[in-house]
Amino acid sequence: MPLALLALAIGAFGIGTTEFVIMGVLPQVAGDFGVSIPTAGWLVTGYALGVVFGAPLLTVLGTRVSRKKMLLFLMGLFVVGNLLSAVAPSFGLMLTGRIVASLAHGAFFGIGSVVAADLVAPEKKASAISLMFMGLTVANIVGVPLGTSIGQAAGWRVTFTLVAALGVLGFLGVAKLVPATGRPESPDVRSEFAAFKNVQVWLAMAMTVLGYGGVFAAITYITPMMTEVAGYTEGAVTWLLVLFGIGMFLGNILGGKFADRALMPLLFTTLTALSVVLLVFTATSHHKVLAAITLTLIGALGFATVPPLQKRVLDQASAAPTLASAANIGAFNLGNALAAWLGGVVIAAGLGYTAPNWVGALLSGSALLLAILAASLDRRTRARTRPVAQDAPAQAAPVPAGRH
Repeated sequence: MPLALLALAIGAFGIGTTEFVIMGVLPQVAGDFGVSIPTAGWLVTGYALGVVFGAPLLTVLGTRVSRKKMLLFLMGLFVVGNLLSAVAPSFGLMLTGRIVASLAHGAFFGIGSVVAADLVAPEKKASAISLMFMGLTVANIVGVPLGTSIGQAAGWRVTFTLVAALGVLGFLGVAKLVPATGRPESPDVRSEFAAFKNVQVWLAMAMTVLGYGGVFAAITYITPMMTEVAGYTEGAVTWLLVLFGIGMFLGNILGGKFADRALMPLLFTTLTALSVVLLVFTATSHHKVLAAITLTLIGALGFATVPPLQKRVLDQASAAPTLASAANIGAFNLGNALAAWLGGVVIAAGLGYTAPNWVGALLSGSALLLAILAASLDRRTRARTRPVAQDAPAQAAPVPAGRH
């Protein structure tokens, strides 16, 4: 695989750290600003919504510059947002910093997916995309647990300062390793939007919203769930996040490998299993060992859906992939926002910290139904476009009477 994929993975590492580390320090942030846990959950929801709107907006605005220059701009924006979060004197300003950082997220992964796919042969595109996303999964093994530990020991402000430093490393990696590309001669934004006329693009993004959103319903409130329900100490949350990250890492590799071979069967399998495991987590979250095992499975099954869902969008919008790719990253985070909000709603309603798990199971199960619908439409399309078999050769005309 090209070395440029390493640069994309470095940027993904920084973005993945800031996206997920907030879950590990959520109680500390809530305590410092004097807000409730569900209110602090808006730091997750706000970030996710920023990705939803920032992904297509910045992708369209970046159509007149090279993809490399746009990636550099996005990493700079990421650094500014995290520094603002680190020094914010109020909850509102911290939320603003989270949103600023999130604006870079969707466009970076969207443009980065296209760059990664263009660097390799067609049969390796999903694997290349998964290698870029590997930076995000490694962030959950190293960056998020480390950031959580630092936040609990030295304060969450130090955590976000270090995340900003990761953004600087990502900027340098892109500048050094990603090959330069010329400025597009005549970007056609209308052709990019034309991809959304395909109903399969919308179905793929809806699967993204609901499928991966199911993971965030549980993970957003993982710290209070593990400390208040499972009985873990606050310090144990660090290694629990490591287990979740290991699951994500393995799921990403397997998802990228099998998506190149059997994309839709992989989605059927992972979405079914994810729905079941999230539902089971409602019960296993009361037991330390079972909770840890289930959390690892949620990470693996959840992230095994990422490469196939991203490739599904690229396949269905092959004529104009950049905007559709970025929009699908926004779809991941729309699911995150929806799930985090719904999780906060059921907790605030007094249903307990395990209630977000069955919310997640319902979301992932809905994604499975959409995947079945998409596959059915695929079969109908293939049936309509299948060449009609030519008629058998006509039999020789009978010889008229009197002729030999």
